[in-house]
Amino acid sequence: MRKILTMRVWILIVAIVLAILAINPNPWAKGIEIKSVREGSEVSSYNIKSNEKLISVNNIRVDTIQQYNEEISKLQFSPVNIKLTTSEGTFEYSNTGDLGFIQENLTIVSLDEELKNSSIRINYKIISINNIPINSEEELTNLTKSLFIKKPLILRTSKSEYAMLLSSLPDITIGVSKKSNIKRGLDLSGGTRVLLKPISDQKITDNIISDIIAVLERRLNVYGLADLRLRPASDLEGNRYVLIEIAGASREEVRDLISKQGKFEARIGNETAFVGGRGDIPFVCRNDGSCSGIIPPCTELSKDQWQCRFQFAIGLSEEAAQKHADITKELEVNVSSSGDFLSKSLDLYLDDQLVDSLRIDVDLRGRKTTQISITGPGFGPTEESAYENAAAQMNKLQTILITGSLPVKLETVKLDTISPAIGQEFIKNATFIVIAAFIAVAVVIFIRYRRLKIIIPMIFISLTEILLTLGVAALIQWNLDLAGIAGIIAAVGTGIDDQVIVVDESLGKSSQYLNWKDKIKRAFSIIFTAFFTTGLTMLPLYFAGAGLIRGFAVTTIIGITIGVFITRPAFASIIQSLLEE
Repeated sequence: MRKILTMRVWILIVAIVLAILAINPNPWAKGIEIKSVREGSEVSSYNIKSNEKLISVNNIRVDTIQQYNEEISKLQFSPVNIKLTTSEGTFEYSNTGDLGFIQENLTIVSLDEELKNSSIRINYKIISINNIPINSEEELTNLTKSLFIKKPLILRTSKSEYAMLLSSLPDITIGVSKKSNIKRGLDLSGGTRVLLKPISDQKITDNIISDIIAVLERRLNVYGLADLRLRPASDLEGNRYVLIEIAGASREEVRDLISKQGKFEARIGNETAFVGGRGDIPFVCRNDGSCSGIIPPCTELSKDQWQCRFQFAIGLSEEAAQKHADITKELEVNVSSSGDFLSKSLDLYLDDQLVDSLRIDVDLRGRKTTQISITGPGFGPTEESAYENAAAQMNKLQTILITGSLPVKLETVKLDTISPAIGQEFIKNATFIVIAAFIAVAVVIFIRYRRLKIIIPMIFISLTEILLTLGVAALIQWNLDLAGIAGIIAAVGTGIDDQVIVVDESLGKSSQYLNWKDKIKRAFSIIFTAFFTTGLTMLPLYFAGAGLIRGFAVTTIIGITIGVFITRPAFASIIQSLLEE
């Protein structure tokens, strides 16, 4: 036993322990964790990070998703009854989150879409709310805070405790705590893989690729898609691509969102008033019943055609607001039975296609206002489908307004969708193939050597190579897919071949007059030659096919490197000790 436990074997043992810790640092992990926090949401300002284990909600321990939902559901945000008294009369309505209007110097200057259908009008002066006199903007602010009370929420995680006041339910995705650090690729977990090619007359530089990835990442995060991975890719011809992998997402969720450039432009006549992105639009209201939502009622246009309209508020920068005021101050006023509006509308364009035209209220002529309402339609054969389409269109437009446009247009080269069920079937098949391969190898080795002291170490070393390769993949957070599994099998195959070389050199008649050091040296001269040959062969595969088979190259290189420097030297020491007995 002492002869077997050489320095090389001890190195192997340490490597095995480290690999186990890298793959599964906490095998008894249980509970739930934060998977993602929607960017731009109210709760995102508290810097809660994904992968933090969730321990309690408002000091109540939660171990399951159901328990979390039960505690979060206790945060109820009900509409508040409002009695608004103005210079022109008293009005009663209900609202959630805020008063439903914007005021300057206690004069109403803008109304939410739902209040536009009421009798309240712009330029009405505020006198009281719920019979409480209002004499200053400070009094109005304090009263608003008392009417729309934010609910306290304390989240305790494995890293910190977050105390917050919210006006709506936290936009957080919760999932079961993972027990393994091995990241499964889309082939095994299910989801969507998209290969995008930038289209431009100019040269596609690294900076352009980085900008594309940054915008797409913000866009997909804002849209609520979690567990995504974006990276640059290329092929052997030098073409540049962006590869997106989204676990659990469907084809329909991502196709339009990523294929469009997402260039938003608001025009009045031939002049651009503002464009999408945080430069002109620092605030976009979403997931808030007070300043975003579907405007009731939906309209039946024909027998099989319904229309629903959405509305949400956006905040303009000072520069964009001033430009809007400069453009509108020269416009004429059109008087009609439905109201007084400016002669030109605010036309909304998405990727140079007209989305909607909004009439501009006469009160906004030349006025520098930093908040306006965006509306648009959704269509469907039924009222329900029209409602869902309007909600989807609103979400998409909000996302693009937040993230801005891509620097160039993108062409979808390849789009693959794999269901979780197929992924599970792939795992079963891959496991079966690995087991079958080991049985076949064991049979061949037994036929060749018929000595258990050779066969058992060979199988043991091959298993450790798989373990160590998985450990490195977990450590570098590499997504393990079918191509990666094939690479592991290939690496194990080369390992078996190298072990056969070691045994043959040890037992061969030509080596009977050499000492063990010289025998191993001869064996490893062949092994290192094969190692460099295989490694160089894998490098082109790393870039081939825009990196879609990169997993095969990576796991193969990892496997043969581990084999040459850790497992096969240990195997040589073990064989030496066993054959010398």
